[in-house]
Amino acid sequence: MADPAQVPGEGDDEASRPYRPGYELVAEQLLNYIAEQNLRSGDRLPTEQGLAQILGASRNVTREAVKVLAAIGRLSVRRGAGIFVADAAGGLVDDQLSHFRPTSMEDVLMLLDYRTVIESETARRAASLATPIEVRTIREGAETSLVAAGEDDGYAFAKADAAFHDAVGAASHNVFLRSSVAGVRRLASQSDVLLFHGDAPGSLEVAARQHLAIAEAVAAGEADLASELMVEHIATTQSQFERKIRDRLFNLDDRGASGPPPRTSSNTGAGDPPLSPETSAS
Repeated sequence: MADPAQVPGEGDDEASRPYRPGYELVAEQLLNYIAEQNLRSGDRLPTEQGLAQILGASRNVTREAVKVLAAIGRLSVRRGAGIFVADAAGGLVDDQLSHFRPTSMEDVLMLLDYRTVIESETARRAASLATPIEVRTIREGAETSLVAAGEDDGYAFAKADAAFHDAVGAASHNVFLRSSVAGVRRLASQSDVLLFHGDAPGSLEVAARQHLAIAEAVAAGEADLASELMVEHIATTQSQFERKIRDRLFNLDDRGASGPPPRTSSNTGAGDPPLSPETSAS
């Protein structure tokens, strides 16, 4: 198997190819292995040593990859029992979506396409059905996201961003739409962690101002406008994401293959700092 620290680039020879951290590539390979083997939630994986042999990686790099995937909810590591494919994190997520590849541009674009369909409709319904209290909650989420963006506080922005989108979903008065919005955002956050290490793929201020425009359309009862603004918002997110993912994959990673892994939650290894919440500028 190819060197797990190397990624095919656009150079003419191997020496010109960019590098990504080894654990990141092994995590990607491990997700592909799970899909190829058609493994489902609850299925047991080989040991770390067995996975290292299957993937052609060192045991240390494989261990870091397992920790990362456990941190984002794709694997479950049970002391004394082994490594398992994790259960789907709520919502109407079927077995196929359990094979979502957060580092695949194709999968991410399909996810954003689905998000456009779902969230444009939630925005349309919110503009028609939102109660005064729900309108206020949507506005508060948007305004808080703008304050956080102005302070360049990614952690605070992530909380406000999630609150805003959840408030729009709640105002649609359809529990299935709201659940779908939450499920899509959970999958998107996996890409944030694996590819961007928690950094936002785009401008927080642009996203926050789009939140405000959507909130005002909902408050005014402008259903078509709210839907159109949400479509524009997600299109901006997609454009920013594509630009950053290309930068991420096709530029040299200063840390190299031996760089530190992203932060993982405290239950994946002693002393590890907790993950930040998702920080997509979305």
